[in-house]
Amino acid sequence: MKHLSDELLIESYHKANELHLSPDFIALIIEEINRRCITHKITCNTKYESFTR
Repeated sequence: MKHLSDELLIESYHKANELHLSPDFIALIIEEINRRCITHKITCNTKYESFTR
């Protein structure tokens, strides 16, 4: 995931949620979003609890 742009990572997160993909996969995306400190780029329709795992 380190090779993805921030924008593509955020898009991947939204798509993974939309498609109800594995929570483990979504957690990996969230971990990378947190590592990059780009949680502010997530739109307000995202549930906050996703980031508090």
